[in-house]
Parts: sequence; C-alpha cells; structure tokens
Amino acid sequence: MKNRLPGYAASAATLLLLAACGGSGNDDSGPQLGAAVGAQLKSCTDLASKISFANTTITGANAVADGTAVGGLPAPAHCQVTGNMFSRTGIDGKPYAIGFEMRLPNDWNGRFFYQANGGTDGSVVAATGGVNGGGGLTNALKMGFAVISSDAGHANDPTNPFGPPVFGVDPQARLDYGYQAVGKLTPMAKNVIATAYGKGPDRSYIGGCSNGGRHTMVAASRYADQYDGYLVGDPGFRLPLAAIANIKGAQTYATLATNPADLSTGFTTAERTLVSNAVLSKCDALDGVADGMVNDTKACQKAFDLQRDVPTCNGARDGSCLSADQKTKIAGLFAGATTSTGAKIYSSWPYDNGLATGGWSFWKFTVPMILDSGAVGLIWQVPPEDPATFSGPVFALTGNVDTMLAKVNATNATYMESAMSFMLPPDAGNLDKVKSRGAKMMVYHGTADPIFSSDDTTSWYDQLSTRSGGSAQGFARFYRIPGMNHCSGGPATDQFDMLTPLVNWVEKGVAPDSVTASVRGAGNAGGANADIPSSWSATRSRPLCPYPLVTRYNGGDKESAASFSCVIASN
Repeated sequence: MKNRLPGYAASAATLLLLAACGGSGNDDSGPQLGAAVGAQLKSCTDLASKISFANTTITGANAVADGTAVGGLPAPAHCQVTGNMFSRTGIDGKPYAIGFEMRLPNDWNGRFFYQANGGTDGSVVAATGGVNGGGGLTNALKMGFAVISSDAGHANDPTNPFGPPVFGVDPQARLDYGYQAVGKLTPMAKNVIATAYGKGPDRSYIGGCSNGGRHTMVAASRYADQYDGYLVGDPGFRLPLAAIANIKGAQTYATLATNPADLSTGFTTAERTLVSNAVLSKCDALDGVADGMVNDTKACQKAFDLQRDVPTCNGARDGSCLSADQKTKIAGLFAGATTSTGAKIYSSWPYDNGLATGGWSFWKFTVPMILDSGAVGLIWQVPPEDPATFSGPVFALTGNVDTMLAKVNATNATYMESAMSFMLPPDAGNLDKVKSRGAKMMVYHGTADPIFSSDDTTSWYDQLSTRSGGSAQGFARFYRIPGMNHCSGGPATDQFDMLTPLVNWVEKGVAPDSVTASVRGAGNAGGANADIPSSWSATRSRPLCPYPLVTRYNGGDKESAASFSCVIASN
C-alpha cells in the first residue's frame, strides 16, 4: 500500500511521511521565529533628506498613488526611493556604483524583501519582489513588503542589452556582481526602512530566479544572519560551470547542424517534439494518469532510453527519427557535457517533455553566443578577453572549454578572487547557520530548464539533507516543477505563489507540505503560456510536492490538484 498525502493534508501527516523518507520531523527546524508587525510610512516627501548611511547617495523619494501599475501589477500607495552606493571609478576608467531603488508601502507589513535580479544584472528594475514562476498574480510589494532591487554594481548599455558585459574588466565590479552588492545593500536598506517607519523590519526575505536564485543561495551562505526566509528559483548556483557546459553544447550541436548559421538545425523542433513525445509515451502514466505531464522525474529517467525509444534514421533526417550521430551526441549532453579528458563540466539533465518549446531552443542555441560567451570571457576568466576584439559567437564556437575551465578557476595580482569563489555559495551544502537561527528556504526548479539543470539542484538538496542527518525538510524544501522551462513556460503549471507559504513557515511554523500551481491558459490574468497543449484545461492545477515526494493521481478530475497526492516515490 502506497503512502499518500493530499495536497491539503494536515502538517502532522506530512511529518510522519517525511520521517518515513529518512527525515526527522521538526527536530531539524530550528527555533520558531515570531510574526512581523506592520507600521505606517511617516512621510515620503522629506524622506530623502532624512536618510543618512555611509557611502550612500539618495537621488529621489517620490510618492506613488494607490493602484499605479508597477511591474505589470497595480501597486499599493508607496514611496519610491532611488539612490546609489560606493560611487567610484574603475580600473577601466569608467564610473561605477551600486544603483538601487526601494519601494516602501504606506501601509507596511513589517517585512523586507530583497529582490535578487537575473542575468548579469546591470539595470535597476522595478522593486516588486516576484513570488513565483510565470505570470505572477501578486508580488511582495502588493503584499505590503518594503522591497529593494539593484543593478548589483554596474550599468549595462540600455541600447545594447545583449552586448558584451565589459564591466567584468573591473575586479571590484566582478565582486559586487558575485556577492558583495547584497552584503552592502542589505544593511543600508534596513536603515532606510527604520528611518521611514520608525522601526526596522521584523522579518527579512530574499528571493529571485535564475541568477536571482544564485544570489539567494549565496546570501544564505554568506549573510545567514541577515535573512529569515529564502525563496530560490531555478538557481544557477554554479553559473560559470553551467555556462561553459552550455558552450560545449553549442559546439556539439554545431557538428550536427545542417545549416552552420543556425544551431537549432542540429536538433530541430520536429526532432525535439519527437523526443518529447517518446518521453511522454514512457513516462506520462507513471503517476497514475495520462495527462501530458511527467510528474515522476526520477522514475522517468529509468523508464526512458533515447537509443531504444526514438527511431534511428536509415536515410535522411526528416523529423521522424534521429541519426545515430545525433543520438550519441545528444545523449552525451544529457548525461553531462565533458572536457577533453572526459571529466564532467557541470551536471546531467533529465529527459522531459518540455524540450520542444521556443524557450528551450533559445537557451540552448542562442544564449551560448551572446550571454554565456560574454560572461565566461569577460566576467569570469582571469585574465578576461579583450573587450575591443571580443566576439561572442567566435568565442563560443571555437573556444577550448578546458582552457575556459582553467581560467574561471584562476587568479592573478589584479583579479585576486576567482569566479569559482565569488560566484558560488561557499560550501553550498552547509546551511547550519540558516537552520540554527530558525530561518527557512523554499527552492523550485523546472525539470525542463535548459540552462540550469534540476539534476544539479537535486544533487545539492541531497547533499544538504545528508549534512542534516538524513533530511533537511525541517528548514529547507525543494519542489521540482514538471515540464517548466527556465523560471517559467513549457508545458507546465508554472503559476504559483511561494512567498505566502514561506512567510507562514517562517513566522507561524506552518510547513509547506505542497504548493498549488496552475497553468496559464487563455484568459489568464498573468498572461497566457503559449506552451500549454490545447487538450489541457485552461485552469489546470497540480500540487507541487517537496522532494523526494512525487505526485500521484487518486482518481477524479485530472485537471484539478485535489485529485492528486504527494507520495513516497517507488524505487
């Protein structure tokens, strides 16, 4: 008889189930933190003149009316504070500063949210505080949090957002981007909040997806005393290695491409659809119902075999088969791209049915030439490439990955901290300080993420659990999202709110046994997801289960989360 846990089951049942998985109930949860208490904003018009913090310049404090759209959603009445920290001139003769904005609600809930941005940062986006995957229906600002966002210490060229990240020539800009901006901004933001409300935040949270997830994991390692809750999405916490692996992938697809100018011809949409359908054929029903979703990723990797389950071409490639060369090389990439000596660069990748999407294609076939190449060559290598002559496509397609790996691990008299130091969370599997102070972490990752592998995050969580005596469930939970691409999209239930359950866990001790997620079908208020199959209900929902639990169908409406449970996976 299988152990079943409805998405709405009582917390006690969850603890018993997790104990059966090798957990230890609440023994690893740490002390219970109290709830935040709100306050009213004193004023906005004269706030700029009242703020005083070292190395900080306030450039504005502007009142924003209730209902004004900010980041795509109506915001409550608030004060927008702008400014910068540590203004200086870099070794390249260019100006640098850590630019930021804060949004302080008139009716504040007593909480602070650090919005960790994605990509290579470089712009101060609206400080709203995202709480989920795609098409958010709420955000931290709307919930009443004081929120900060920043450019992490450098400004990109707004006319060329995908241009080479030349800030990497400056060693301090590298460090700010890697981790120091968070360390500098956090105490300043808390000081601003105390000035604005007459009290500092009772509870502080940090979160983001992609590089924002990396920032959040780094903060958990480096600044565990500053935050009570961590919301981690599709984390690129080993970003330099993931980028080099993606470059190796581009080089591999180039050998398969029928059009050298288009890497996607090495693994076409029709061919990726073929593989996706083959994955579904073997894995869809493993959760008890054929619904177009792979809810048991681990079991699927055992059930599906690329060589066996996808036809091999006897003649020309026509979308109905893969060539023998394709099978060998693509299987090698899913197992994990390697160096010339066969050493794995980054991680393996799970086979999933989210491979045929435009989002998957973009990250695999376009990003290596523009984002990965620039980051590796200019931000992380020691020494960096020459920005004046740097070509992303040339670097990506002709560069030697063994050399890239050596250079992201290197230091010299100018760049005294390597990328593998300033980008990664130190001792990532050690969150003892987070646990001991009663802080909590929620992590989510799409199983069809094409740039950061959910396998890598799974391995990290296994390491964390081992260090925690067999289970980390008392203070950290990890949710794999079937079919979701990078942070959103894919044939997935990618619309959810993880901030609310995180707050309830931190401040009330209510553990998030599961999180209900929905699709973004036609008419969705957060915007429709074009990757949703037409056969799905436009309002399909599913429980996201904390790993190692998986989703199982109980019977009833297959479009409703209420028909599914979180259970112990069958080995």
